[in-house]
Amino acid sequence: MAGQQIVWDTLEREGIPYRVIEHEAVYTVEAMEQLNLPQYGTILKNLFLRDNKGKRHFLLCMPESCTIDLKSLRTVLGTTNLSFASPERMGKYLGVSPGSVSPFGILNDDGCCVEVVFAESLRGNESVGVHPNENTATVFLRFEDLLRVVESHGNQVSVIAL
Repeated sequence: MAGQQIVWDTLEREGIPYRVIEHEAVYTVEAMEQLNLPQYGTILKNLFLRDNKGKRHFLLCMPESCTIDLKSLRTVLGTTNLSFASPERMGKYLGVSPGSVSPFGILNDDGCCVEVVFAESLRGNESVGVHPNENTATVFLRFEDLLRVVESHGNQVSVIAL
């Protein structure tokens, strides 16, 4: 599994400005809030989901304060019932372990199998925070730059109202 280095290499190659805050390992949005990271920008909540047959995989990225109804989401995405993907699938498709799910995980998705879904409310955000494939740091960058990285990798990307 490629960790942080693939993120740093990609950001440098693309000329994308960013800020890194290193911290203790965190596994939940609540733990991130205790580190006072929201002062630097909007922390993203990232959910790795699969359809009921395990044929389609989705990475849902939204502001940490957002809640989602998976039944409604499946209708919007045109898929069957959604559930959380296993740690094994997380490792296989995103190259990360639980607690480290991030949009940057798609840089490890060589087959571009994961469909990435961003919340529309993130558009125009000057500072969003995500893990660089490891939960011991948070990278802050403009949403449009993060979106550009994901789109240029080749994964299917949607930006939807949640």
